[in-house]
Order: sequence, then structure tokens, then C-alpha cells
Amino acid sequence: MAQVLLLGPAREAAGTSRCDVDAATVGAVCDALVDRFGAGFAAVLGASRIWVDGRPATSSDAVAADAELSILPPVSGG
Repeated sequence: MAQVLLLGPAREAAGTSRCDVDAATVGAVCDALVDRFGAGFAAVLGASRIWVDGRPATSSDAVAADAELSILPPVSGG
């Protein structure tokens, strides 16, 4: 299973900083996360970037069983 790291607002929306997901693509991982964590998480996910093993990913990218996905919500500050 791929390990998903949830950072910032994604962590807050999910109520956890890590979880495991068994899915073949980044898009399928995202769908599984929305099913698990609900609409509030979906809103955060829609504005987030997803990286797989330290590289930017698209929804069609394959996910290996030992992959690490990071959900990176937008950051603001000043």
C-alpha cells in the first residue's frame, strides 16, 4: 500500500497526518481519500498539489505499492 502524507490543512481536514491507500493511480488514491475523509477534505484536495516520491504528479500517474504521496495544500503568508 502507498503511504500518504497529509500536510497543513489536508491534515486538519482528515484528522490525521498519515494513512495508507491501496490504489493504482494518483487519481484513485485521491478518490479513496475523499471517500474516507469527506467533503471538507475534498475541498482542500481540490486546491492541493500532489507529489509522488518527491516529484510532482498528475492524476493519471501510476502509484507503486511502496510509493509515498504527499498532499501539499497551498500556503499563504507574508
